[in-house]
Amino acid sequence: MKTFIKLLLCGVIIVLALNKIAYSKEKIKIGLIVPLSGENSAIGEKIIKSIRMAVNKIDDEKIEILPRDTKSNPINALKVSKELYQEGVRIILGPVFNESNKYLDDLEDVTFISFTNKLIDNPKNVISAGVNAISQIQTIKKFNKRNKLSEGVILIPRSEFKKEIEVAINKTKIKHKEVFYYDREPTVLTKQIEKLTKYQIRKNNLKYEIKRLEDLSFKDKDKRIQNLKKKDTLGNIGFDSVLIADFDENLKSVATSLLYTDVSSKRIKYITLNQWFDNSLLKETSLHPIYFPSINKNNYEIFLNDFKNSYGQDGDQLSFLSYDLIGLVYFLILENDFKISKSIFYKKNKFKGKIGVFEIDKNIITHQLNFYSIEDKQFKKIF
Repeated sequence: MKTFIKLLLCGVIIVLALNKIAYSKEKIKIGLIVPLSGENSAIGEKIIKSIRMAVNKIDDEKIEILPRDTKSNPINALKVSKELYQEGVRIILGPVFNESNKYLDDLEDVTFISFTNKLIDNPKNVISAGVNAISQIQTIKKFNKRNKLSEGVILIPRSEFKKEIEVAINKTKIKHKEVFYYDREPTVLTKQIEKLTKYQIRKNNLKYEIKRLEDLSFKDKDKRIQNLKKKDTLGNIGFDSVLIADFDENLKSVATSLLYTDVSSKRIKYITLNQWFDNSLLKETSLHPIYFPSINKNNYEIFLNDFKNSYGQDGDQLSFLSYDLIGLVYFLILENDFKISKSIFYKKNKFKGKIGVFEIDKNIITHQLNFYSIEDKQFKKIF
C-alpha cells in the first residue's frame, strides 16, 4: 500500500513538472497596438524598436511580440485587438492615445496595458502604465513632508487634465491650503495670479508704509525708507509653496506671473509635475529653483544613448516606457508560472524597471519616482 502511494505521488509530481515544462515551452504571445501609419507612425515605430531592444535584453525565445496598426483610431484599435484575440493573445500593450481606449471593453478577456498616464474613465480591462498624477503627487507629498510644507497652493489649469489632478489630490491626501484654478490665456492669467497673491494689497501696503515713515522722525529714517523703496511689495504672501500642475510654456507663464507679483522661488517653493528634464527650463534662471518628481534621470539618459547607438535616431518618453513594459509583463508572467491570466495584474506586486519601481495592485499601476530640482542651470537629484 505504501509503495502504491509513493508511486502515485511520484506520478503526480512528474505530471506537474511536465505541465510546468509544457507551459514554459509555450510562446508568450504579447500583442502590441500602436500607430504604424499616418501622422503618428513615427511614435509607433520607435515603440517597436524599443520593445525589440527589451526582448533582446531578456533573451528568451518564448517571447513573441505581435504588432498591429491602430492608425490612431479607436475603431481600428478594437478591430486589430479582436484579430490578436483570435490568435490567442490575452495581453496587449497599447494603445498609445487615451482616445483609442474607447471601445476596448468589448474584449473583456483581454488586458490592455495602455501607454497613457490618464486613469479616469478607462474601460475596466485597460490599465494605464504612464507616469500618472497620483504617482507624481505622492512623490511631491514626500518632498513637502521633508521640508515641512503644509500651506501650499495647488494651481490647476482649466484643461482636460484638471480632473486627473483633482482625483490625485484626494487619493494622496496631500496637505495644502488651497486649490486655485486658472486660465492659460496670458492676460487673464496675470490678473488671476495678482488676485491669488494679493498683489495690489501688498503693493499698497508698501506705498502706505513709506508715506507713514516719511511723516515720522527717528534715527536711520532715510536708510529704512530707501530699503523699502527697493522692494516691490510689503506683506505676507499667505502660503509656503505652489504646485503648478502644468507644462512647457504654460508652466513658464504661471511662474513668470508669480515672479511679476513679487512671489519668487526664493520666497516660496516652486513645485511642478514631471517635466521629463525639459532643457529649456535650465535657461529660466530667474525662476530657479523649481522642484519636480520624475523618472530615473541616469537610466533615461543611458536608454537614450543605447537607442541612438542602435537605431541612429533619438528615443523619447514613450519608447522608454515601452522598454520597461515588456520587462514588467514578462516578470509577472514568470511569477505566475508562465500562465497568462487577468489576475497577474490584480495581485499586489512590484517590479523594478529603468523608469523606477512599478507598483501593481488591483489593476492599477503607480510609480515610485525620484525628485529633482532645477537650479544653477542643471538638474539635481534630491531623492
